[in-house]
Amino acid sequence: MLLADVAATSTAVAATRSRTEKTTAIADLLRRASGEEIETVTAWLSGTLRQGRLGIGWSSLRRLGDVPPSPEALLTVVDVEDAFTTIAGSSGPADVAALFARATAAEQGFLRGLLSGEVRQGALAGVVTDALAVATGVGKERVRRAAMLLGSLPEAARLAFAGGEAALAEVGIVVGRPVEPMLATPASSIEDAWADLGPTVVVDAKYDGARIQVHRNGADIAVFTRSLRDITGSVPQVVALVADLDCDTVILDGETLAVDDDGRPRPFQDTMSGFDSARPYFFDCLHLDGTDLIDEPLTTRLAALESVAPGLRIPSSSVTGAEEIRAFFDAAIGDGHEGVMVKSPSGVYAAGRRGKAWQKIKPVHTFDLVVLAAEWGSGRRRGWLSNIHLGARDPDGGPPIMVGKTFKGMTDQLLAWQTEEFPRHETGRDAHTVHLRPELVVEVAVDGVQRSSRYPGGVALRFARVVRYRPDKTAEQADTIADLAKLGP
Repeated sequence: MLLADVAATSTAVAATRSRTEKTTAIADLLRRASGEEIETVTAWLSGTLRQGRLGIGWSSLRRLGDVPPSPEALLTVVDVEDAFTTIAGSSGPADVAALFARATAAEQGFLRGLLSGEVRQGALAGVVTDALAVATGVGKERVRRAAMLLGSLPEAARLAFAGGEAALAEVGIVVGRPVEPMLATPASSIEDAWADLGPTVVVDAKYDGARIQVHRNGADIAVFTRSLRDITGSVPQVVALVADLDCDTVILDGETLAVDDDGRPRPFQDTMSGFDSARPYFFDCLHLDGTDLIDEPLTTRLAALESVAPGLRIPSSSVTGAEEIRAFFDAAIGDGHEGVMVKSPSGVYAAGRRGKAWQKIKPVHTFDLVVLAAEWGSGRRRGWLSNIHLGARDPDGGPPIMVGKTFKGMTDQLLAWQTEEFPRHETGRDAHTVHLRPELVVEVAVDGVQRSSRYPGGVALRFARVVRYRPDKTAEQADTIADLAKLGP
């Protein structure tokens, strides 16, 4: 398969807003890929590289300049994959220039998107998952589950084409291989969470830490972040505590958190900048001593967690009424935590999914949104990039949808940071505004949302203010326009 085929499909997908048309186009391309190409093509159309980030961002591509394009499309998928592997093991610029010289103008545009992490086609992992199901005839939920348990959609694609539904059905948990984490849905109120999940619920304190997943297989211990990045070498205290547990194999889900001497949590930024001193607090157990628990109800998983790591549990209680949830919530806030998680006792662990079985409650409504642009400040804020444009994730795979602007909650220190950091993500500017690649995630508190004809999503934030930036999250993990709409009138 030629690179031109992949680039042409990406262009066609970008030209339509129909999810069905996007899915059909990608499925057609996947069917034409050979066995050695399928993982690569799946990764590229998901906007990722199998080699990971190569350190070739927009600044490097700008320095590259305009490389004269090839007049003829000759590059194959395998050629480009080999070139990316070479670039990953080199200093990069010369090898990137050589690759671009072999590419047509259209292919160069696609390569720039891949290398910068910004494939603009309105269809990434979610739509590619749908297309993979169509192309192979395998059920969508089977594909999604396999991808989450493998931690790799490209690997799921390879198995689906090689062995169909039977091959994906055999995919299970492997200790040492990270699983996509289960996600929570914001609850509109304590009463609503109770109505959804009662008459008995599990309530956990919601810590303001960094999500971790810990795997132990005998003496081998690995620690992964929310994005499945291996940080084992950065968390010696976590490794030491898990090494002392009375088990042979285990997979634990939880948070790592920096605390003061009196046990109160320190600011989130302290956790992110000092992993080595943060300690773990676990709220789930996905595997214990040869038994996979991911499909067991929460009560079974918590019993396993209590048996193996009772001293490392996040505070948790089983309650039977909304007032008991509120009392637990008030206590958690009083102890300096973010809020609570309300969970269904019968819920299974839905890896990689955001479902109603877990609902998060905070003192105010907060959302993780994508920074799309920033305006130069005036008056006291003159000279600083200040008013940020906020976007919610499009659940159908399109670009983030703008829902408002704010400069509320910004300290002078944060304004200075934005002014230094934002140009590193710049795609262009005018006299008033610097436009950014949709990469930075910011947590924003709001009093609610309202209907709006000003923004394309039909909703706008009410009294938005910045809480903090979320370097632990990607734009794909931001909240959706549908999440915001739930607060609307």
